[in-house]
Amino acid sequence: MRVGLAFWSLLCWSLLVPSAQATELVRVLLFQDVQRVDVSAGEGMTVRLSSGDERAFETPLIVTSLADGIAVNGERFQTEGVTVRGRQDLRVEVEGQIEAQRPDRPIERAAVFLRPLSQGATASPGPSPVLQATEPTGTMVVSGSLHVLRRGQGLMVINAVDLEEYVKGVVPSEVSSSWHQEALKVQAVAARTYAVYQQMMNAGRDYHLVSSIQDQVYRGRHGVDPRVQQAVEDTRGIVVTHLNAPILAAFSSTAAGQTEDAVNVWSKDLPYLKGVECPFDTNSPYYQWRTSFKVVELETNLRQKGMAVGSIANVSPLSYSRAGRVAMVRILHSNGELILRGEDLRRVVGYAVIPSTQFELEAVGSELVLSGYGAGHAVGLCQWGAKELAELGYHFPAILQYYFPGTELKDARLLESVSPSTP
Repeated sequence: MRVGLAFWSLLCWSLLVPSAQATELVRVLLFQDVQRVDVSAGEGMTVRLSSGDERAFETPLIVTSLADGIAVNGERFQTEGVTVRGRQDLRVEVEGQIEAQRPDRPIERAAVFLRPLSQGATASPGPSPVLQATEPTGTMVVSGSLHVLRRGQGLMVINAVDLEEYVKGVVPSEVSSSWHQEALKVQAVAARTYAVYQQMMNAGRDYHLVSSIQDQVYRGRHGVDPRVQQAVEDTRGIVVTHLNAPILAAFSSTAAGQTEDAVNVWSKDLPYLKGVECPFDTNSPYYQWRTSFKVVELETNLRQKGMAVGSIANVSPLSYSRAGRVAMVRILHSNGELILRGEDLRRVVGYAVIPSTQFELEAVGSELVLSGYGAGHAVGLCQWGAKELAELGYHFPAILQYYFPGTELKDARLLESVSPSTP
């Protein structure tokens, strides 16, 4: 990566004029399968039913699911959903299952944050003590409006929010707001691009994105400070494009040497998601790790996923990707042989237990011990690599175009009639 690239990208960037605030709203699934939703605001709120009727209510507002409709502050309505608006930000609390999930997508999609591991430590699931953004909570403060829909046996809570406000809620949930300002701009553009891509791909659904790591972690107003706001404002409306269309702007924590080809992770052969060298993230707390899990736990997890395995005798890497990650794993068991993708092994055992597929494996008694590098799928942007490049003086356009080769930065308003860049 040459200094000339950074200078040229910055020069080209200076010719672009950021767009006015996007008028399109992003629909973000916050919570699902809940029985009760409490909403409060500084002043009164209005509630619109799916029929179009609108009523004024005092704060707080309690929405509950009924067999034949929805109740608002105890008043029953035969409706499939309500839209809640306030003059100020809305505070929403829920009871019941709270984690937003896509049924059609594995847990790890855009980003993953894991507990930092020191050499010799054992991995354990849980939120990162640094970023604290792996799991949604039952309380959130958001701008925009709330759609509360009756789906199945519970309620689905969706935040309809301005794109730029959404990006402000993503940036501090994905990286620390104390990072270099150019790194925050990188994250802002990546988050915006990913949102616009999903907005186009899911236009006909109830929601475009979920608020968990299946898409991007979004926690509303939480963590939005002046540095985050400035990074979003400085990049307002700008997205990463390929062939004049928004890209699938994948990102993960730590690539540890080289990013990965998307085709090896998601079977998507995208020209802008090809692996590049990434020697910039050695300061990441996730750069090197050691983890272990019991063989019997692997057997149980495989069976729970519908794979008929007997007693496991041996687990070993079968093949490697161009970037040196475990592509396929062979599992020999009493009923035969099972071949798994490396990413599927992570999914079965747990993404927090196996941080990445860049590992060596050995059997120690009844346990499998993995020694490895990096965290996440390593496709696209490396967040810790971007942090280091920003500290070295590179500007956000150069960083993004390095990790997404063959792309351009453009104003999102010019892409409204263009389909996302897919295979």
